[in-house]
Amino acid sequence: MEIDTAASGAMLKRERVRKAILELVEARRPGDAIPSERVLCARLGVSRPTLRAAVDELVVAGLLVREHGRGMFVAEEKITQELVSDRSAFSLPPAGGVWTSRLLELRTLPAGARVGRRLRVSPTAEIRYAARLRLVDGSPMAIEHLHIRADLVPDLTGEDLEQGDLYEHLRDRHGIQVGEAVQSIEPTVVTRAEADLLDVPEFSPALLFERLTMDTRDRPVEYVHSLYRGDRYRIVSRLTLGPGAEPPASAEGHHPGIPPGDFTSRDPVTFSARGVVQHGI
Repeated sequence: MEIDTAASGAMLKRERVRKAILELVEARRPGDAIPSERVLCARLGVSRPTLRAAVDELVVAGLLVREHGRGMFVAEEKITQELVSDRSAFSLPPAGGVWTSRLLELRTLPAGARVGRRLRVSPTAEIRYAARLRLVDGSPMAIEHLHIRADLVPDLTGEDLEQGDLYEHLRDRHGIQVGEAVQSIEPTVVTRAEADLLDVPEFSPALLFERLTMDTRDRPVEYVHSLYRGDRYRIVSRLTLGPGAEPPASAEGHHPGIPPGDFTSRDPVTFSARGVVQHGI
């Protein structure tokens, strides 16, 4: 598959605008206003369509709210349901198919406030940023945006990101053993540039993954957010219910897909999850 350079450039520019707006959102409280589109275009040096595409994505994601005649505001915080499991019971087998990567961009840049908070480094500290297109059996499946502390991988190359396993590279070349990761998944839709790269119609459904990976010394190593095709990729969870399960850290709330009250005895739940590539579509 040949990569559309125009689509790639548009997607990367929109990604930089998205990050800048997210920093504004995270520095404010729900209900606070953010600058107007005109002000943001001048501040970020981008066109109105580019800015609007990034804002539209954040509105769809529920992070911004547009109010006609008033402007844009930070949305109310989302309700988060965490799946808690005993570490010995959690597993994440790889998805099916042959996975390969095509590098879209690799550069060293300042972390910025938002990524710096996640990686526990100064906003001016250098990180290695990479964008890559992930393919399954030659078909585009996902767009990944990786942020890795530059001091941990000073010689990371494009070849490292296109061949082999990144975590194996961290272990074998840099002595970094990953320990655990916290990952969230949300529904979203793709922009025109993302649609061109993923070979799907604009506004097609997608899954947005965000992951923070720690090493065995409890250091943040990698912050990633990825966009997976909603028509080809799904997550399957296996729940172990009742007395045989290890008790979760907290019995408050309810489990996704299981209505409140279904487990009035507060029986514990453990789970395993795996990604599934849907073929023949």
